[in-house]
Amino acid sequence: MAEEFTIETKGLKKTFVSKIKGKKNEVAAVRGVDLRVKKGEIFGFLGPNGAGKSTTQKMLSTLLVPTSGFAKIAGFDLKNQQDKIRKNIGYVSQAGGTDAGATGYENLILQAQLYGIDDKTAAKNAEELVNRFQMNSFADRPAATYSGGQKRRLDVALGMTHRPQLLLLDEPTTGLDPQSRAYMWGEIKKLRDDGVTIFLTTHYMDEADKLCDTIAIIDNGAIIIQGTPVELKNSVGADLITLGFADQNISAEVKNLLTEKFQPEKIDSENNSVRFYIKDGDRALPEILRALDAAKLAAQTIALSKPSLDDVFLKYTGRSLREDK
Repeated sequence: MAEEFTIETKGLKKTFVSKIKGKKNEVAAVRGVDLRVKKGEIFGFLGPNGAGKSTTQKMLSTLLVPTSGFAKIAGFDLKNQQDKIRKNIGYVSQAGGTDAGATGYENLILQAQLYGIDDKTAAKNAEELVNRFQMNSFADRPAATYSGGQKRRLDVALGMTHRPQLLLLDEPTTGLDPQSRAYMWGEIKKLRDDGVTIFLTTHYMDEADKLCDTIAIIDNGAIIIQGTPVELKNSVGADLITLGFADQNISAEVKNLLTEKFQPEKIDSENNSVRFYIKDGDRALPEILRALDAAKLAAQTIALSKPSLDDVFLKYTGRSLREDK
């Protein structure tokens, strides 16, 4: 059975043209993006600010016209079927789209009416969304009085008023406190579990790692690498096992033993610690400890570190994502 894709793009580009002192100036914001987002997954677009994440998403949501390239969204051609695409997607920008003077209920009902939903159904949908996103305690207050987390709940609910099959979220947790971020992650996962495809942009590595089924890392308008979080981190290299000993004089003996038995990718020592780089450190660690115990070289401290998405970004771009926040 062929795999279904909610988003497919080929060579998608966006170039902005301006004139400075009469001279034409072109800026390539997106440089030929190829994407395939599977139906029912959370797909993360990870990259620093200015990398082209939001520009790509605005093209996919029909808010920006691509300079060139092909895209099919929710089964419809981006160039010729924009009206059908809009009926099948929800889009939540960084700024959101709430009317600050209207209540949460009023915002939800108006949004539904804009999609041609009748008043009775719009009111019913609003009530369901208020319950789903736990907004009962504030939905009858003006949106201007909401906290950041409350406003973001309403923003996402607005994107779901017409029951889209694809929800585009642009930096959904920027500016939220840890509790509100965790809540939003949970709601996004629930939407995925209900069959909604989620395409989100983020510059938070922990968000991409914990939330997304698939991640594409974008930098300077181009996709650098794409895969599951595990695949991306495994592409960097080995896990790091750090062993600490009471006597630093045994470091050489430990290194010789571990090198002979396990053929690590790299091993080095400093003072009373030995750093041991090996693939699949989770499985190797028990055997390493047994070998040390048999040789009466028991470690006092043990730490296992796995490559991070920042390590991935560093490997493929030559700099840390943290430097670009």
